[in-house]
Order: sequence, then structure tokens, then C-alpha cells
Amino acid sequence: MVVTYGEALVDMIEMPDGRFAAVLGGSVCNFTQAMARQGLAVSYLNPLSRDEFGRRFARLLGGAGVRLASPAPSAQPTSLAVITLDANKTPSYVFHRHGVADRDITAAQACALLPAAPRLFHSGGLALVTEDVAAARAIAAQAKARGALVSIDANMRPLVCPDVDGYAAGVRRMLAEADLVKVSEEDLEHLGYAGRAPLEAARTLLHASGAKLLALTLGADGAVLLTPHAAVALAAPAGLAVVDSVGCGDSFWAGLLSSLDEGGQLDGAALAALGPAALERALRAAVACASLNLMREGCQPPDRAERDAFLRAGLLGAARAV
Repeated sequence: MVVTYGEALVDMIEMPDGRFAAVLGGSVCNFTQAMARQGLAVSYLNPLSRDEFGRRFARLLGGAGVRLASPAPSAQPTSLAVITLDANKTPSYVFHRHGVADRDITAAQACALLPAAPRLFHSGGLALVTEDVAAARAIAAQAKARGALVSIDANMRPLVCPDVDGYAAGVRRMLAEADLVKVSEEDLEHLGYAGRAPLEAARTLLHASGAKLLALTLGADGAVLLTPHAAVALAAPAGLAVVDSVGCGDSFWAGLLSSLDEGGQLDGAALAALGPAALERALRAAVACASLNLMREGCQPPDRAERDAFLRAGLLGAARAV
């Protein structure tokens, strides 16, 4: 089973007419839904609110087949993010995160909810902010002790933390616990690699973290997968009817990990032996999932059939070694 730990929040997204639409989101919740839609068994550890948004989250995740591990709803309200889009439809965020439902759980309580033998533990995003990262590390350590691979998506939001250096230090410590790491160009800047070429910075981070695989997302330029022995890049497809990029990174990561799972490579020994062909297959699945989500409002990750149909359509170019 895949186990996830992190935020479930409502994205208040600016519409073209200036009004805001409420969309269920949050990086970890988006990934949770995306993995379930790829056909994997997923358990979400954090409690949901008993408010209307929390009930909607319960229906959303339950409809995707996600198991809700927390036994009862929280009396705290649902987290909120206000999202505005620039001319390139890239989101910026303002967060309301104090006294909220997804943080209404201790590390000990979350560890008690872990299955006996999880296959993969995933966290990241707002679970890695300065005041919460120690709990995330403790839960990841317990999951790892039970045999899980650890997946971390840095997905940093420095506006949430006034001490950006302390925030970055906590994220770096968390990445050092990970088997699989996802970062963006912006994450690399926040982690102390500003001014360096993204690929060079990603390679440095991969070796510093000790991870078996690192994905570097490059927005409209596609993405790169790196292991200690190989690296493969794939451009984003041209001509997509872009709606917004909310949830694209989460869909990307779910597509990648589900592809590795399909190939029997979502375990430590197989990850260590990944070659260029396996990396390309996983990267193509990841970019396909991100591309489909890009053409939808908010985070609406594709299922496996939609992903496979996109791949058969031949919209992606050839991958290349880098």
C-alpha cells in the first residue's frame, strides 16, 4: 500500500473575470488522488475537517478509491490557499494554515495509523514547513522501518515560512531520508542552488541526498530523471490547450511512480538498477499525466486509461540522455 502524509486544502483560484472558484487541492492530497486514479492502493493519514470542504474531500478521495486512515473528522476547519495566476497562467499562493484539520494529528498518532508493511510513504509540500518537518521525518522513519520506500516532493512554498533558510535546512534533512525525490527549478533555488544550471544543481542534490532517483521538473521545458548512473530528459509536448498548471507536478509524480510500479521497479534493489529505457518509460508516463492535468481546471489527474491513450497518440517526442 502507498501511504501519504500532508496537506489537504482548498485552492481559491482566481478566474478570468476576477472571481474566485473553490477547488479541492493541496500537493499531498492531489498526489494521493492521482496515485489512486492510476490504480494503486493508497491510504491518506491526515484527518479531514468535519466542515463542508472536509466532507467534499472525503467524497473526492473516497471516489478515487483512497482509504482514509484517520478514524474521525477533525473539528478544525479545512486549510485554505488563495491562488492568483500570472499572464503565463503560473500560480502564486497565499496560505491560511493555522488551526486546521490536516495538521490536527501528532507524529505518534500518524505512526499508529501506518499499515504493517507499507510499500511507499510519500510526503512533501506544506508538511515540510519548519514547525512540521520533524513530525514528517519521524513518520517517514517509522514507515521506512516497516519496509517502505520514502518519496519526497520538496514543493517549497517560502511565503509560508518567514525563516526561509531554516525552512530550506529542514527540507534538505527530509530529502536525506528519501529514496525518491522530486524538485522543481524553483525548489533548487530555495534549497541554495541559485545561480547554478538546473541540471548541475539537480545532480549535486541527488548525490547530497543519497536518493536512488531524482526528478527535476522544468515547466514548459519538460523534465529530467536522474539516478547516480544515468539521466534522461523529455520535452513537454507542444500545442496543448493549457487551462492552468495547478496539480501538474503532483500528477507528474504519480504518473512516474505508478509506471515504476507497473514495471516491478518500485523497490530498493530495482531502483538502484534502473537503466535509460526504464527511466524513459517512467518519464513518458509522468509527462503524459502532467499534460492531461494541464488541460483541465485545477487538479484533475487522469486515470491509467487516459494516460495510456495520451501516450498512444504520439504527442511526446523522443527522450534523450543528458
